[in-house]
Amino acid sequence: MNGNEITHLGVVGCGAMGQGIAQLAACAGLQVRLHDMRPEAAAQARERILAELEKQRDKGRVSDAQLEQARVGLLPVEGVQGLAGCQLVVEAIVEELPAKQALFRQLEALLGDEAILASNTSSLSITAIAAACEAPGRVAGLHFFNPVPRMRLVEVIPGLATDEHVVERLLALVRRLGHQPVRAQDSPGFLVNHAGRAYGTEALRILAEGVAAPAEVDALLRDGAGFPMGPFELMDLVGLDVSVPVMESIYRQYYEEPRYRPHPLLRQRLAAGHLGRKSGRGFHRYPPPDAVEQPPIVALDGPRMPVWLGLDEGFDAALLRPWLEGLGAVLEEGKRPSAGALCLLAPLGLDATEAALHLELDPTRVVAFDALAERTSHRCLMSTPVTRPDCLEAARALFAADGGKVTVIRDSAGFVVQRTLAGIVNLACDIAQQGIATPADIDLALHLGLGYPLGPLAWGDHLGAARVLSILQRLHALSGDPRYRPSPWLRRRARLGLSLLHVDAPFQGER
Repeated sequence: MNGNEITHLGVVGCGAMGQGIAQLAACAGLQVRLHDMRPEAAAQARERILAELEKQRDKGRVSDAQLEQARVGLLPVEGVQGLAGCQLVVEAIVEELPAKQALFRQLEALLGDEAILASNTSSLSITAIAAACEAPGRVAGLHFFNPVPRMRLVEVIPGLATDEHVVERLLALVRRLGHQPVRAQDSPGFLVNHAGRAYGTEALRILAEGVAAPAEVDALLRDGAGFPMGPFELMDLVGLDVSVPVMESIYRQYYEEPRYRPHPLLRQRLAAGHLGRKSGRGFHRYPPPDAVEQPPIVALDGPRMPVWLGLDEGFDAALLRPWLEGLGAVLEEGKRPSAGALCLLAPLGLDATEAALHLELDPTRVVAFDALAERTSHRCLMSTPVTRPDCLEAARALFAADGGKVTVIRDSAGFVVQRTLAGIVNLACDIAQQGIATPADIDLALHLGLGYPLGPLAWGDHLGAARVLSILQRLHALSGDPRYRPSPWLRRRARLGLSLLHVDAPFQGER
């Protein structure tokens, strides 16, 4: 056995996170001591863990050997003195800096010099926690995700004073537990909670601008882009009482950086008690009301309206024209539309109005579609404020011809999917630029921690870095909002034709 291998673990705080960490460690064969300030809480946590493991054993997900290891290895202790001899203590207590600092001072006096003190905090500075200790080099972040046994990602976060051997021992422990570690710098939100800001905050802006309703935004991003849950569904699941303080904390810690800006809609719903699933109402109602069956979209009577296709330079006509013809579109070939044609545009980062004026088209005949998600089962259209009803209905019928769903949103720069994906990719690029984590770890963390179908940098490569850059530049120009300013990491790689996962060559001033 490696002399640095951690075999004796202490867990302080026996809530959901503490129980999950203890369960995971006990099943891996570690000796685990459980402590909580509440009387009998540690013993009760042990019983809940064993009951859960018995259920998992009956389902074939946990072996008899693992269950027996947990029975033997889990030891509740009533006083903090019972943690003496542990090589590592992980705290999962209340998210308050003074409470964590006080606990670590107490543990530091109790444990041996080689013992590690780790915090499962999701939002507090590891450096600030460690500053209360006489030996801050032994303190690090070890951030698990809920539910711990199923969420296989763990962030390992050194503070400014953390010793390197502490980080290496924690990385090795996470691998032994069967989880995937990623190393992140001590920064607001660390990696996952930091990178995840783009998804929810962009959805809130879309809602606040009156572009689309929560259910429409959720459906477009879930069914049209491949996210496991829509942003409003996700906020309702977590609960606004949990997510809003985190969002506001990261925003404040970054000195009101526009990329992380929440929206007053959140505080309004908190004041109304609309927390999400736990309160029966958030952005949606729970249980959801009976769905109202929508009438199918049918083709218009008479001949189909001819279609003139105007593509942004970021899209390939050789790919889009056959698909549209397969839906039944009769495409015109001329450089300008005929007098009776529907003008169907595929802009990048523009609204329908700007796209129409850029091409000097009659805006009453213009409908735009999001070509980033054109092959999915859920398509997004938007009209100008003056688009004729017959042109909009002709476009709706065309895009529903193969049974696909069609959502029409208000005229909006970047649709829903474009602006959300561009924001996610851009923020990941900023995180890479800041050196908070390696590009590979950024992608791994977002894929495992948030369930994104692709890591954001790989997703940016799939979309095309130049295309993402164009969306952001146009959003920035049209809105004037600095949240859309392109990251230097993205801009350089787009200009050089490099992958967003490409790492800079070493330089003399590297930290």
